[in-house]
Amino acid sequence: MTALITPNSSASRRAEGPKAAQRRRAARRRWALVGLAAALGVAFLVALSVGRYSVPLNEAARILAAQGLEITGLDSWFDLRRTWTDQEQTVITLVRLPRSLMAVLAGGALAVSGAALQALFRNPLVSPDVIGVSSASSFGGVLAIALGGGGLILMGGAFALGLAAAALVMAMGRIRASSPILTIVLGGIVVSAFFNALVSLVTYLADPYTTLPSITFWLMGSLAAATWTKLWLAAVPIAIGLTVVMALRWRIDVLSLGDEDSRALGLNPTRLRWVLIVAVSMMTAATVASSGVIGWVGLVIPHLVRLMLGPDHRTLIPASFLLGGTYLLVVDLLSRSMTASEVPVGILTAILGAPFFVYLLITQTRKDPDHA
Repeated sequence: MTALITPNSSASRRAEGPKAAQRRRAARRRWALVGLAAALGVAFLVALSVGRYSVPLNEAARILAAQGLEITGLDSWFDLRRTWTDQEQTVITLVRLPRSLMAVLAGGALAVSGAALQALFRNPLVSPDVIGVSSASSFGGVLAIALGGGGLILMGGAFALGLAAAALVMAMGRIRASSPILTIVLGGIVVSAFFNALVSLVTYLADPYTTLPSITFWLMGSLAAATWTKLWLAAVPIAIGLTVVMALRWRIDVLSLGDEDSRALGLNPTRLRWVLIVAVSMMTAATVASSGVIGWVGLVIPHLVRLMLGPDHRTLIPASFLLGGTYLLVVDLLSRSMTASEVPVGILTAILGAPFFVYLLITQTRKDPDHA
């Protein structure tokens, strides 16, 4: 009489072999991406609905669907009966929709930037601030505010100086070809300190009654000033940077092994490193230019995704974008709903991010004390 072997037994799993285990891991990652995308969709609808002027969730979904049909030209094919008021449509389409889309773009771009840089420098403590782009973009925005420039001038100045800082760091990285990663990190620290000093100087010289409050609020990070114009201006460089990182995500796995292994596998690590730095700089500069300085997203979110799905960047990069966008959506919703006056997003990301990162460090140290 033959013994019955259930599919869930350990013996059958061993008999399946490594290919079956690989298929199970791939399926789990696909379902994780589907779950993160669904969570982002739910958070997006809630962000459109909740606020000082509340809009029913079903009406927010109908308004969003009507806008989509109108943009795609399918409104003549589908008759979506209007059940919402003009005020509800104005609140959704002109205020909350561009703001929520900006939150998704900014949060996703910062999370992807952090994930790419942590692999590039082979250091889990690296964030987009390490290459000096955030500080330089901050100085560009602060200088534009101090000189009385409008929103477009502010975005242009912040973006231009952010890219200039990236070019400067890249030039410094060529000084010592034997240790380019160390030189880039040191160059980023120097550039960041220099532009932080310039930001402090402009803040010190600013008029305390007119200019200083605007500078202070912008430096704290906020999505309150999001408009369709700012959204499109920020979306172009963010989309270019995301496309580059997504296209190179399997090469990032190879690059994280080290320069010698990368060359042995046929990659040019120096060229790939510069391409990734340019892409990350574009995303970071565009985010700071449109939303101010928002910290901790690029540091915490990749860690959390890595704990959930592992270090494979083919999954880590898209998952970081989805979770980063969801996270900043939720934080922005809290910032405009928890008090009568809006709390800057950058303050909340620091309050939430710092303790959570300490918790991650403690749990990882307990699991792997030899690599603490």
